[in-house]
Amino acid sequence: MNLLQQSRKILTAFVLILVLTITTACGGNVAQVDRTTTPPGVGRDVAAQLERGNTPAGQSFGNWVVQTSRGLVKDVYVRDNNKLGVVISPQVRPNEVRTLARSLVEGFRKNFPNQDLTVLIYAPDKQLILTARYDVQSNQVQYT
Repeated sequence: MNLLQQSRKILTAFVLILVLTITTACGGNVAQVDRTTTPPGVGRDVAAQLERGNTPAGQSFGNWVVQTSRGLVKDVYVRDNNKLGVVISPQVRPNEVRTLARSLVEGFRKNFPNQDLTVLIYAPDKQLILTARYDVQSNQVQYT
């Protein structure tokens, strides 16, 4: 019996360690969704790609926005995980800019929660055309 009890204790300890390891690795408050990014290819300008974000989370979010925009977004930058600048393509019609900004604010807010956010929308010629500010206290977006 002593060997059986000792084996049960060891097995229980192993299972407990395994459960704690898995829940710690998979759970918790995750600030950003894991996204697949393609590694830079031969001949690509890696420095330009690094300018998309000044933090790893910002870099990842910026890359994801460009990859999933279906050509609507030409370039993106993320600064300090609370400011998003977006250069739109000529495909975006003027009446679609505010809707695009609203979608970007929502995605940005989900990836960087509990803080005030600013989304700057630039025309293809890089002239600022719309600013959307999200206030975490009021849960409202103001457009200017």
